[in-house]
Amino acid sequence: MTVVDRSSRLPARWGWQSLRTRVMLAILVWVAFGISGIWFSATRLFAQHVEEQYHEELSVHVRELAGLVRINSDGSAFMTRPLSDPRYLEPLSGFYWEVSIDRGATLRSPSLTRGSLDNRVAHSSQVLHVVEDGPTGPTITYGFVRPADDGRYVHYLIATDKRLLDNVIRGFTQELTIWLAVLALALVATGLAIVTFGFRPFDRVASSIAALRAGRQDALAGTYPSEVTPLVEDLNAYIEHNAKVVVRGRVEAGNLAHFLRTPLAVIIDEAERLSQRPDVAESAEVLLRQSQLIAQQVEFRMARAGSGGGARAPGVSCRLSDVLPPVISAMRRLYPDIAISLEGADDQDAALPMDAIDCTEMLSNLIDNAGKWARSAVTVSIADGAVSIADDGPGLSPEQIAKAFEIGMRFDPGKPGSGLGLAIARDIAETYGLALELTNNGPAAPGLTARVTVMEG
Repeated sequence: MTVVDRSSRLPARWGWQSLRTRVMLAILVWVAFGISGIWFSATRLFAQHVEEQYHEELSVHVRELAGLVRINSDGSAFMTRPLSDPRYLEPLSGFYWEVSIDRGATLRSPSLTRGSLDNRVAHSSQVLHVVEDGPTGPTITYGFVRPADDGRYVHYLIATDKRLLDNVIRGFTQELTIWLAVLALALVATGLAIVTFGFRPFDRVASSIAALRAGRQDALAGTYPSEVTPLVEDLNAYIEHNAKVVVRGRVEAGNLAHFLRTPLAVIIDEAERLSQRPDVAESAEVLLRQSQLIAQQVEFRMARAGSGGGARAPGVSCRLSDVLPPVISAMRRLYPDIAISLEGADDQDAALPMDAIDCTEMLSNLIDNAGKWARSAVTVSIADGAVSIADDGPGLSPEQIAKAFEIGMRFDPGKPGSGLGLAIARDIAETYGLALELTNNGPAAPGLTARVTVMEG
């Protein structure tokens, strides 16, 4: 059964006030910091490691080169064997060496098919290195100088393209970025799954509370985690206790009404008799008026105490298709000359979030009031979760509508009643968060319409 009630609306699960959003934002922040830290430190460490490896390799090769070069007596130079790394044999491979002798010949690696290396780096007996322009772009060049037997200096140079080092670092960085991005997505997805699964019991509690307030159940049912179970048990205990308080309050209200009505009836009867005696007529009239006022207040307060308690007890609802037919049947007997019709009764899901007894009393008072003023017809209609009771009577002026809900207000003393019906109906409606409004039907269709709707906001 669908109950027209704002309490059935669940709060936004991912709003800014949601714990889900806060936990998920914390996960995103930590994943971002963690992945960024891993990426930054890993790329720095890898680049440092590769650079050290390249520099160490070049330093070893330049010393190897010096050990393989021989100087002839005529000042020419030759190598006893190629370097151990075959890349120095491949033309323009990016790995080069060069040996130059002061005022003598120059030897170059087979890979150095064009250009030359700058031997200015080889000016010390210590191995030094620089980054300079080479045959195929920027190169890392190592070199040192060593004297030959004849006193001339021999410059030993070895170089590698810097782009080769950069390509290794770039390839590692790209692959690491892809894997870390995948890891970040996996961590975020895992965090989302954990948040969704972890907060699911709270969703069930919220849904159960919404169903409870809408009248679809009378307690929080189901099994919950140990952290949530105490809350559910306390809520169920409160609901049960509140329901007992409501029942006890209604019983006490009925008992008090029964106790007061009989003495008040006796007092009013005696006041009416005394009013017929000239010597005490004036005092008797005062007593009669005050007694009738007390009776009105007692009737109203008892009706208010007897109703409205259910509004504070979750799990109450009133299906209109069940309540209206018997009420209308009773009113047809009370007003046999008035055609009372029901429209929209086939809407089995239309309901109001209130106790069935209070709903019956509220609608009975409204239909009874319409029957008193109607000329020939009263129409009760159900549409969009609202109930409308329209009569074809004379209607009311705006001033009369403003006073219609006051206690004891009667616009025609000749009509039967106590002037409490509309006041009680509106008090019941407002207690349950409903709005009761009176409007004239208009010149084309004279009469008055009472409409009960769920309050907005």
